[in-house]
Amino acid sequence: MSYFLSFALLFAVQIHGAPPEFLQEEFGIDPIELDHIQAANISEDASTAPPPGTSKRPPQSIIIGVRKGGTRALLEMLDIHPEVAAAATEVHFFDWDENYAKGFEWYRDLMPYSYPNQITIEKTPGYFTSALAPERICAMNSSIKLLLILRDPTERVISDYTQVYFNRLENHKPVQAIENLLVRNGALNMRYKAIQRSLYDVHMRNWLRHFPLEQIHIVDGDALIRDPLPELQKVENFLNLPPRIVSSNFYFNQTKGFYCIRSDGRERCLHESKGRPHPAVNNTVLQQLRAFLREHNRTFFRLVRRTFNWQ
Repeated sequence: MSYFLSFALLFAVQIHGAPPEFLQEEFGIDPIELDHIQAANISEDASTAPPPGTSKRPPQSIIIGVRKGGTRALLEMLDIHPEVAAAATEVHFFDWDENYAKGFEWYRDLMPYSYPNQITIEKTPGYFTSALAPERICAMNSSIKLLLILRDPTERVISDYTQVYFNRLENHKPVQAIENLLVRNGALNMRYKAIQRSLYDVHMRNWLRHFPLEQIHIVDGDALIRDPLPELQKVENFLNLPPRIVSSNFYFNQTKGFYCIRSDGRERCLHESKGRPHPAVNNTVLQQLRAFLREHNRTFFRLVRRTFNWQ
């Protein structure tokens, strides 16, 4: 199994090569401020010899999203499994043209070393909402198994806002109240990307043009937070992994308010940036958002032939 880079290095790797508008929108950072950390974008194995019998392989499974749906928690929990080799960083190969142009060898080299009996998994939440990612992933491997973790789309919008809000505060950038972003001239602001990302039916249609539903396993992100084991057992089954993840691998952290991981004699929780409290949202605006998303949810349920307990 691979262990994860520190948050600072992870942050640097994730944003290396990102388009300037992405840096400014998501983090409130001017690209020039990042010059001193550009060198951090290196393979996690660059300075050490690979373990005997291992190699770098393209992923056999990809966590395709959704942003703020619980992708990091899912990957770290799957990394408990001895037959999973998890990529340490979000690669953004299939959704960023700048990276896709670097070719598959560049992509493969960013994967962890793995043994023949292991499944390599990478996660990039931006894939789910990318217009090009489904076709590009299909071109690489049309039989790949895809993992999609979703949560209540309204809560996801608020979580999306919260992440950007704190990122901008930490970088001394101006912030806006969530209501000012959600509503413009009395109507929902459909140009707000946080809303666009929660239109699950729209994005799912694009994936189903390239992959059968049987190749896309949907993880209930709200259930994963409440009780991780049942959701992870379903993933083990989907990936044809032997059952190795057990209840003793998790413990509820009262201070943080969510489950943490116990494996290989170590205990670890998600970074403090995860699970931040959401801001209070004007109830009229909140209900307006829920009502709009409700019809999209119904369409999504029909597409995937299952329902979720979303408000």
